[in-house]
Amino acid sequence: MAAQAETIEVPSDAELLQAQADLWRHSLYYLTSMALRCAVELEIPTAIHRLGGVASLPDLMAALSLPSVKMPFLGRVMRVLINSGVFAADNDCESGVELYRLTPLSRVLVHGVVADEHHSQKYFVLGVTSPHYTEVALGLANWFKKDIEPPVPSPFEEKFGVPLFDEKTALLDEELDSVSNQGLAAHDNLGIATILRECGDIFKGLESLTDCCGGDGTTARALVKAYPHIKCTVLDLPKVIDKAPTDGVINYIAGDLFHTVPPSQAVMLKLVLHFWSDEDCVKILAQCRKAIPPREEGGKVIIIEIVVGPSLGPVMFEAQLLMDMLMMVNTRGGQRDENHWSELFKKAGFTDYKIVKKLGARSVIEVYP
Repeated sequence: MAAQAETIEVPSDAELLQAQADLWRHSLYYLTSMALRCAVELEIPTAIHRLGGVASLPDLMAALSLPSVKMPFLGRVMRVLINSGVFAADNDCESGVELYRLTPLSRVLVHGVVADEHHSQKYFVLGVTSPHYTEVALGLANWFKKDIEPPVPSPFEEKFGVPLFDEKTALLDEELDSVSNQGLAAHDNLGIATILRECGDIFKGLESLTDCCGGDGTTARALVKAYPHIKCTVLDLPKVIDKAPTDGVINYIAGDLFHTVPPSQAVMLKLVLHFWSDEDCVKILAQCRKAIPPREEGGKVIIIEIVVGPSLGPVMFEAQLLMDMLMMVNTRGGQRDENHWSELFKKAGFTDYKIVKKLGARSVIEVYP
């Protein structure tokens, strides 16, 4: 006896046409990412900046020294990036020529500009769109099908045999390791001045602070510049501390935050915990709790991380969810909602916490012993 054919609800004509367009968009979004990578590799944002912040297509072609035969193709790439908000465009009133302009998004992609609050995101784009990242994402379905004993490695680690942002990553590919670390530093340092302006009260009254995984001290230096009375210590791995400046402004300590955190009134974890599993986060937070005094003496941990939730609107929520996918594919960590964070704080022995402020897709959280 033949099996009975399954039935399915047939959408209306309007729904079907919309579904087709949505399918195109979602299936082809990677081409927007590749167009953005192309613009970064060609340094289009930097070229427009050097041309005074506005450029026609012929101006751009000349500035980039591209073959004239490629002009119409570059115009098509720019059209996609204008539609997605990377660039803006308008017509010159006299000539009618389309002029390209920078947006806030493309301004953070301008490279080679030295400014306290400007951290070029060039290497963030090059890192997350690199062949290694995309190759891992393409194999996600196969990763799900494999029965693996806990702790479950990330798809990146399972495919390449080494974790990302590890001392072994350079053995896999030196260029990947360099680009990823430069992208990580740019990602971490973007917006610290905004945090200091918008959430400055959390640092008032502090006498000392340890910035865990503080890298070259960019964040700590910005903090000391705003609050000179705070004694700042940066804790990071020896390979990072060995390259740090030694001018006496910041105290650098080589170590592992899983084993010990230098004692201070406050400990800061800025964009650190999303790289780690729940179990590892509890271990890190427990070390931080040991390093600080009781709450009545000003002891606290300052966490700057994404708190996933739709309250900031669909665009910010989508950005948070995509960052969670990035962590899932490439690390053992992830982005967490408030309930998830609360559970981790309790398991690490903390008694209370407060979300101080939401800044874009990120939040500033104070956690109390």
